[in-house]
Amino acid sequence: MFDFLADQRANLCGGSHLSRREFLTVGALGAVGLSLPQYLAAKQAGAVKAGRDQRSCIMIFNLGGPSHVDLWDMKPDAPSEVRGPFKPIRTKSSEFEVSEILPLHAKIADKFSLIRSCYHSGAAVHDAGWQIMQTGRRFTGGINTPHAGSVASYLMRQRSDLPPFVVLPELMGRGGGNLPNGQAGGFLGKAYDPFALMADPSTENFNVPDLLPPDQIGAARLQRRRSMREIVESAVRNFETSEDARLYDDNFHAAYRIMTSPAAREAFDLGKEPKKIRERYGMNRVGQCMLLARRLVENGVRFVTVNTFLTVFNELSWDIHGSKPFINVDQMKHDVAPMYDQAYSALIEDLDARGMLEDTLVTGLCEFGRTPKVNPAGGRDHWPQCFTVSFAGGGVKGGRVVGKSDPIGAFPAERPVTPGDVVATIFYSLGLDPESHLPGPAGRPFPLTDFGTHPVKELFS
Repeated sequence: MFDFLADQRANLCGGSHLSRREFLTVGALGAVGLSLPQYLAAKQAGAVKAGRDQRSCIMIFNLGGPSHVDLWDMKPDAPSEVRGPFKPIRTKSSEFEVSEILPLHAKIADKFSLIRSCYHSGAAVHDAGWQIMQTGRRFTGGINTPHAGSVASYLMRQRSDLPPFVVLPELMGRGGGNLPNGQAGGFLGKAYDPFALMADPSTENFNVPDLLPPDQIGAARLQRRRSMREIVESAVRNFETSEDARLYDDNFHAAYRIMTSPAAREAFDLGKEPKKIRERYGMNRVGQCMLLARRLVENGVRFVTVNTFLTVFNELSWDIHGSKPFINVDQMKHDVAPMYDQAYSALIEDLDARGMLEDTLVTGLCEFGRTPKVNPAGGRDHWPQCFTVSFAGGGVKGGRVVGKSDPIGAFPAERPVTPGDVVATIFYSLGLDPESHLPGPAGRPFPLTDFGTHPVKELFS
């Protein structure tokens, strides 16, 4: 990503250079969430299979690690220290039940499917799980693997004036392990980093913000005496009157015209939504981010990641250790689960009612599950050895269960599914050709199959 606050000269992909004045001009792209390589570089021909090239993905990442045995993979016949305080309830699926604290999930269970046999071999710390589940590969050897959304934005044709990959409401915070969180372009480069909203869309005074690439957010806040819009307008005027403009082709000029498109900003404007719709999702950060995700894919964004929470320390999340600075089981029951239940069910119903569900994959991921046995504080601790994820839309058949855990939810008993398999399933739904290659570390080709070679095709048939 070009940095509009930098003083040094920068290299363009073609080998030419930008002066500081030009840097300011090009960097203004970041102020509205656009990146030159995403608009100027030709997309790889044939990277997406016909018939699936219109699909988008909404990745919901449930920060903290939801307790699979309390929510989606309950063990009512297990001992009390395993089964916990909640009871399973019947759903619209004949194949599975869910927890009584997810009643709205039960009503739409014919629209989503569960994988109950996920596991990973990463460390049992949050950011290790964040990284491996969103990229499909462990962070080893200094290789920072790109997020699945970065890969999709590289390989898929852009459909609108909007950035191809957006994170709502902002990037993940601290996870305790000092590892990459996986929400970056990795070895594809900063041009394929996601664009973060950096605002809470549920606040009463929420306005459509200026979008920034993550690495520029801190520096930009030091420049707030001038609005980002003023910077963009000034940069465009300066560029259009400069001799340098003649050095670039029509696509370059088109990128600047796209930046000023009202349609791109209106997609982020939740004020366009009826009050009834906003309330159906829930007037909280989780609900309004889910609604905004629907608006973005509706307007052409290829990939949206919704972080349900931002950190596991001293705020609500799924991290139910049972004692501060984490939450307890009662907080999960009365605060976290109802909020997620409302938002998720609203998103699935809304996409379905608008005829968008077939072309929108919605996947609910997490970094790990929780320990089968309740701890002395009445909570559960980190457990990457077995957990549950969900898939809906994007060609997925609803109401199904893939895989099975053992009698206490400790380990996969049937059809083990790895993070690579999960990411490969996303790529499969989006129609990405597994024979495609990315420009990998040190300039070496990086095959798409290195992310994962075994998509969970049972979800689609």
